[in-house]
Amino acid sequence: MTTLASLPVTLRLGPVDLVVTDLNRSVTWYERTLGLRLHGRDSRVARLGDKSGACVVLHEDRSAAQPGNHAHLFHYCLLFDTREELARTALRIERAGGQVKCRDRHTHEAVYIDDPDGITIELAWDKPRDAWPEEPYGHAPAPLDMEGLLATVAGEEPSDVIRDAAMIGHLHFVTGGIDESIAFYRDLLGFDLKYNVGSENYAVHAAAFFSVGGYHHQVATNLLAGTGVGPFSAKVVGLKRWTIELPTPADLEETRARLESGGASVTDAERGFVVRDPWSIPLHVCS
Repeated sequence: MTTLASLPVTLRLGPVDLVVTDLNRSVTWYERTLGLRLHGRDSRVARLGDKSGACVVLHEDRSAAQPGNHAHLFHYCLLFDTREELARTALRIERAGGQVKCRDRHTHEAVYIDDPDGITIELAWDKPRDAWPEEPYGHAPAPLDMEGLLATVAGEEPSDVIRDAAMIGHLHFVTGGIDESIAFYRDLLGFDLKYNVGSENYAVHAAAFFSVGGYHHQVATNLLAGTGVGPFSAKVVGLKRWTIELPTPADLEETRARLESGGASVTDAERGFVVRDPWSIPLHVCS
């Protein structure tokens, strides 16, 4: 299914801004456990990423609580450019004593880990597109071939930092309705609805996956907290905002006009605007 007016297929996801309770602790963990590079920090904010720039921005709020019965970040994905980099990161996590869950998601290989505040990060490498099944999310993931993954870096010296490229691959949110998600993310914002899994009668299974250009998903929503959950709160650990980078100012203007004509809440922001979904999850759209 495709919207009449879609986002450009050349969009990319920009840095994800996260709320953490102890900036020093989180910076140490992201550097030592994940191997991200520090690109700058002050007393309340730190920017980390690969050698080309930041993809994660940490904001300290020592009073932030854990998410409750409201819309919130389920996980975000740090996508590696190569399978070898995923393997190196898995080894780095093991060396640091981290606990992981490993899954073959059929479209990509994934290693899940929680940061010190319990924010779940999916570390992933995409398989070649011709290997993707037609319906990857209608059934359970498979066990990850860890032996095969680690074999890609056999004999290498341990790496303290990410060598190859890493970027935000997707974000997954807990929300309160699949139909409302489709009405916003597809019909207003302009993503394609790639997969619609399950039913609101079986909330634990229901999810919608959105993308452009045939990708498996850049954003997803689920009903793991049931229908009718409360709005997003900025006073909890997890998401502060996420970012979409559009290729041209014309794309930015067209997207803003579409959102405003549909009644979405839009406010000015650097290089673009911030829009909120039906649960008030903030998205920064820029060019």
